[in-house]
Amino acid sequence: MCTNFKVPIAEDGSVVVGRSIDYPALMTFQLCVMPRGMERAARGAEGVAGTRTWTTRHGVVGISVAGVDAAMLDGMNDAGLSAHLLYMVGGFFHPAEFKGDGTDVSQLELVSYLLSTCATIEEVRAEMEQINVWGWNAGMPFVPPVHVLVHDRTGSAAIEFRPDGMVVLDNPTSVGTNSPYLDWHLLNLHNYVGFSAKNPTPQRVRPRVGGMDIRPLGVGWGLHGMPGDYSGPSRFVRASILLTLVDTPTDGHDAEMLTLHVLNTFDVPAGVVKEPGPGHIEFDEVTYVDTIANLTGLRYSYRALDDPTVYVVELSKTDFSGSTSRFRDLSPTGSFTEIHP
Repeated sequence: MCTNFKVPIAEDGSVVVGRSIDYPALMTFQLCVMPRGMERAARGAEGVAGTRTWTTRHGVVGISVAGVDAAMLDGMNDAGLSAHLLYMVGGFFHPAEFKGDGTDVSQLELVSYLLSTCATIEEVRAEMEQINVWGWNAGMPFVPPVHVLVHDRTGSAAIEFRPDGMVVLDNPTSVGTNSPYLDWHLLNLHNYVGFSAKNPTPQRVRPRVGGMDIRPLGVGWGLHGMPGDYSGPSRFVRASILLTLVDTPTDGHDAEMLTLHVLNTFDVPAGVVKEPGPGHIEFDEVTYVDTIANLTGLRYSYRALDDPTVYVVELSKTDFSGSTSRFRDLSPTGSFTEIHP
């Protein structure tokens, strides 16, 4: 699971992106800072050399797995580009074979690679033509199936790995969830024509036999039929509807707060979604981290699973020098603020 979206552009031009990171309660995450000017080499198949090498052009801040900067799930760079790795189960991930010719980048390294080399979606498109994305299992019993969503200040795109090859698609909704492919989600939206922030008007039923008047029993009935479950298709529809109806934010701060409110509607509490794990054990899928990427203000914010505090990294004030990435553990627990009225 995971939900990614861009809120409406603010009146002052601010562009802000939100993302929930939802995974089984098995993983550890850290905040990662990747410097500019680092010499990097992509991970290769075991015992095989010949992967992509590069020097990082941009400073990057994001969320990585298990202290591995290559395995970055979410982040943004100092040029105002964000990238987000989301699951794509159900036979919707078809990586290329490892070539060993200097073009190979694994699917799990794609976020860190693109953010450290690209400033815009157009540069992402060009870079994707130069690399070969293969499937790295990262020590897991399977190759994690993914797709990647990217946003800059002017557009959004999805990178998918289909049976006939990799594609980079413009995303007119700026929303992304999980399987199936983006074009299916866009077609599915046509099933939800008519949603509204306003209540429907009263209506007379069976007038030819006397009939009766029916009317909304309260407010919110303009959204009647909006899906509320946690499946990828339902979350895509729900995010698209909410982000169509919300008020336009006034500035970057307002857009960040709006992003946080929308993310709250996708929060997954423990026990609601179960996933099978090793040894026939079921694990809770939970929202580990919510992230907010302000692409114009160059601010990356996050809120961890058991800490209600929102932490902010100002990229303009971040030290992007050095030869290795730096990590910071996410706060494991937090508390509400006590007041004394």
